[in-house]
Amino acid sequence: VQLQASGGGLVQAGGSLRLSCVASGIAFTRYAVVWLRQGPGKEREFVAAISWNGITTYYADSVKGRFTISRDDAKNTAYLQIDSLKPEDTAVYYCAARLLTVGSRWYLDARHDYWGQGTQVTVSS
Repeated sequence: VQLQASGGGLVQAGGSLRLSCVASGIAFTRYAVVWLRQGPGKEREFVAAISWNGITTYYADSVKGRFTISRDDAKNTAYLQIDSLKPEDTAVYYCAARLLTVGSRWYLDARHDYWGQGTQVTVSS
């Protein structure tokens, strides 16, 4: 089982990036996907999540309106489109997959089944 996150980089404030999370070794269509991030000197935090069927999405208040999570099950891939980047968005971004999505705030439970290795996003001012 592998989750491969990619797409990070160095970008100026106001710019955009699209992060990808490619899954292998799992029945991807059965899994919800969550993006999290950990900035320098900060704790890891939830960013966005998408349900297994792609119908429902969730976002942290700090990224609503700027970030968009999506999935392409034919490619076993989830995406995080990040627009209007701010320096405070600088972080390592992780994707994770989870099978069980029980409870109204399941996406805030960090006990995900599988984790990607992270991709660095650096936003310059």
